Amino acid sequence: MRAVDVVREWVRRFNEGDIDGLCELYSEDAVNHQVVTAPLVGRSAIRRMFEIEFGRATMTCMVENLLDAGDWACLEWSDPNGLRGCGFFQVLDGRIVFQRGYFDQLTFFRLQGLPVPDRYLD
Repeated sequence: MRAVDVVREWVRRFNEGDIDGLCELYSEDAVNHQVVTAPLVGRSAIRRMFEIEFGRATMTCMVENLLDAGDWACLEWSDPNGLRGCGFFQVLDGRIVFQRGYFDQLTFFRLQGLPVPDRYLD
């Protein structure tokens, strides 16, 4: 499966809040580095991030652009609240091995009506 196809599937599962399904898309030793926190290494750490995020917020990923660069895909996204961001996904053998995401953390919390925590994943 091409990187862009994996990311399309990632978006579908994300929008369904399917944590198990999302985690299946990552390699066991994948790295997910959202720039608002330290890199997360391994599927279990990535799972914990999704559990925290889906536990505290209603999130929807609307694809603005999805660019194909071979083993890499670049996703420019927005959400219904007006948050915007982008993510870079490296996919090898049909699994995400590296992901980096950029978005404004403060705006995320404000648009969700959430208090701003001292640490992002606490």
